[in-house]
Amino acid sequence: MERFIEKNNLPVHKKMELTSNEAVKQAVIAGLGYSIMPLIGLKNELTQKELQIIPIKNFPIKSMWHLIWMKNKNHSPVASAFLNYLKKEKANIINENFSWCEKY
Repeated sequence: MERFIEKNNLPVHKKMELTSNEAVKQAVIAGLGYSIMPLIGLKNELTQKELQIIPIKNFPIKSMWHLIWMKNKNHSPVASAFLNYLKKEKANIINENFSWCEKY
């Protein structure tokens, strides 16, 4: 984030470092400033109009999420079934649970 801020000459007057997204979110709701956060954790606050998104050039920053595990890992039957489910249902899971993100 700091590289993005510097690269785009965004003004930052004061800094506060918190250890979790929830702590940052609560600090912003309390009026302590603003932050760059993943949209996925803000659904309720955006819906309830507790927070708003400030349009910024070159945002949103898109990222890829990956499932990872140790190389040569022997998965349990449950883990294997879960991974197969995710592979098969990925598009439906995204549509059902995250399509709300598109309006932001």
